[in-house]
Amino acid sequence: MRLHTPSLALVATAALLSTTAAKSGPTLVAYVEVNTNAITNVGDYRTADGSVAFDIGIIFAANINYNGTAAVLYNNPKVQATLDNAANEIVSLQQKGIKVLLAILGNHEGAGISNFASQAAAADFASQVAATVNQYGLDGVDLDDEYADYGTNGTPQPNGSSIGWLITALREQLGGKLITFFNSGPASQSLSSSPASVGSQLNYAWNAFYDTYQTPSVPGLSNSGLSPAAVDFGSTPQSDAVSFAQNTISQGCGAYMTYGLNNQDHSAYISAITQVLYGQTTSYAG
Repeated sequence: MRLHTPSLALVATAALLSTTAAKSGPTLVAYVEVNTNAITNVGDYRTADGSVAFDIGIIFAANINYNGTAAVLYNNPKVQATLDNAANEIVSLQQKGIKVLLAILGNHEGAGISNFASQAAAADFASQVAATVNQYGLDGVDLDDEYADYGTNGTPQPNGSSIGWLITALREQLGGKLITFFNSGPASQSLSSSPASVGSQLNYAWNAFYDTYQTPSVPGLSNSGLSPAAVDFGSTPQSDAVSFAQNTISQGCGAYMTYGLNNQDHSAYISAITQVLYGQTTSYAG
C-alpha cells in the first residue's frame, strides 16, 4: 500500500511540541488491544505542561503462526486494519512524539520466539518482522513469549539460543528502531542467563506479571531499560499503581509499563501515576 507522507508543516509542528514540552522521567508505555480498542487512545492524554503522557504505544498483537515448516508472521484482521490505516493511526501518534511498536506473540500453533532451530530460521522470521515494521512506518517491535504451545504440530521444544538469535537478527535488520521484551515464557529464562551482548541489543524489558512489581533479569540491560511495574488498567488498584511509580523513581528504573488502555477516560488513574513519575497531573482530550 502507499502511505501518505506527513507534510513538512505537520512535522515542524510536531517537532516544536516535542521541544517545548518539558516532561522528564521514565518512559511511560501502553499496550492497546486493537481487537476492541484504537491505538490512537494512547495520544489522548497530556501532562500539565502539554507533553504527551505516554511515550510508547504498543499494538497488541500480531501472531507467530506455523505453516508446517517455519514460523510466519500473521496479522489478524483488526491488527491488519490498524496497519492499513497507518496514516491516521500510526503517523498521528508519531506526530505527537509517541513511538508505535507492534507486539508479536505465539498463536497456539507451536511456533514462538524460543524454538527457532537455527540462526537461519530466526533470521528468516526477523526479516518478516522487519519488512512489516518498515512497510507501515512502525518504530519497532515488542517480543512476547506467550501462547506458543511449543511442541504442537510437531514443532521443537524451546532452546536457550533461539531468543538471542532472534534479537541479534532483528537488531541487524531494524538498525536503531526499538526492540522491547515482555519478560515471559522460556525466553525470559534464556535471557536471564545469556551474555550481556544479547541483552544489550534490547531497548527495554518489562515485567510480565500484572499487578506486581518485579525487576526483569536481563544481563546487558541497565535499570534505564527496565520496567518492574506491570499495571493492568482493568485489575491493578490505583494505590498499587502509585506505589509502583514510587518504586520506579526510587530505584532509578527507566520505564513504566501499562496494559489495557481502552476507549474510556482513565485520566484520574493515569494522573495519579504521572504525578509521581513527572510531578504533573494528566488530562484527557479524547
